[in-house]
Amino acid sequence: MAGGSRDALAAPVDVAAEVVIVGGGIAGLATAVALRRVGMGGVLVLERQGELRATGAALTIFPNGWFALRALGIAHKLTCRYDAFQTGEVGVRPVHRKVLLEALAKELPPATIRFSSKVISISTETRGGSPGEIVVVLLDDGTVIRSKILIGCDGVHSVVARWLGLPEAATSGRSAVRGLSVYPDGHGFKKGLRQFLSAGLRAGMGPISDTDVYWFLVNNTTTAGKQNEVGTDPAKILREVTENVGRNLPAEYLDVVCHSDPGSLTWAPLLYRHPWAVLTGRASYGPITVAGDAFHPMTPDMAQGGCAALEDAVVLARALSRAPKLADGVAAYISERRCRVAWLVAGAYLSGWVQQGGSSVQGVRSYIIRLFRDLIFYKFLFPKLADAMWYNCGDLKPRNEIGKNYSE
Repeated sequence: MAGGSRDALAAPVDVAAEVVIVGGGIAGLATAVALRRVGMGGVLVLERQGELRATGAALTIFPNGWFALRALGIAHKLTCRYDAFQTGEVGVRPVHRKVLLEALAKELPPATIRFSSKVISISTETRGGSPGEIVVVLLDDGTVIRSKILIGCDGVHSVVARWLGLPEAATSGRSAVRGLSVYPDGHGFKKGLRQFLSAGLRAGMGPISDTDVYWFLVNNTTTAGKQNEVGTDPAKILREVTENVGRNLPAEYLDVVCHSDPGSLTWAPLLYRHPWAVLTGRASYGPITVAGDAFHPMTPDMAQGGCAALEDAVVLARALSRAPKLADGVAAYISERRCRVAWLVAGAYLSGWVQQGGSSVQGVRSYIIRLFRDLIFYKFLFPKLADAMWYNCGDLKPRNEIGKNYSE
């Protein structure tokens, strides 16, 4: 597996790279793989953690995500391991997040990923009288990295997005608990996603393998104070889910929750960037841009966060490979992605809002929302959102093959 480390006692040094990617999650590693697929070298991924991120037990990949993974050259490594759900009209496969990260990392040369690297400042230098040609990144250990391109893939609270001036992510008024349950002797569940709805709450569970089951609980009743009280303590999270927030859910679901691997449990507010901010915000400056949650954080109600990040990687690499100047490639990427990801952000938010009856809405308004959900959303809007899950972001071709008939 690709990896890298630094000696904490070593003196700070200056480092040069063609491309610097901040963040070693799905967006960051996928972008690094995509750039290598089009023949761009000198890629350096800066990950603030000491190893590949383990946060997030699993994710569901829809067809658009599989199209992107095929372009990245790793789809076959996952489809042979994970079966498609047996229910639903849209073919999807759940995968372990860590397995996806490892599959991406294995496509990268050794030392591509620099772990324990926290970015504390970003600036630009002029070269030959042209502003912004060289990007300068300063790490917390004093290391200075200069590159021709900087891509922020550092999540919802992105340092790069903040430097660009993108608005901070907004709260959706909801939070989500997620976990991975393990049945060493097998769980016996049918492969498919099952959901449970009640006032202000949406829960679900789905097998990933014969022994592992992913589950989630999205609610708009838990206050920020309660989340702070529970924190990251697995025992407190389980107790809050089974005895308070989810106490009225079916016994079968609660049994799955009780089988959770403590290390997989997370509880966090659901944040998103307003669609108009995605459409109009400054998502690039010369050779500096963002991808994944750093660009378009969204709620998980359409399971499109990871899929959209994979699409970003393919589109960005292709745009850079075709452009005469790097800044032109970045601009082309943003232009191509804005409308699509803004639609996904809006669709995800709307989907979650109507499924749970509207955040903190009671009485007549709640009734009207349910009518909208049943008579308009599911009949007219959701089919259009479902079509977005079949989007094909296209293939990747090496720069010396652009314009030729190329296939793997």
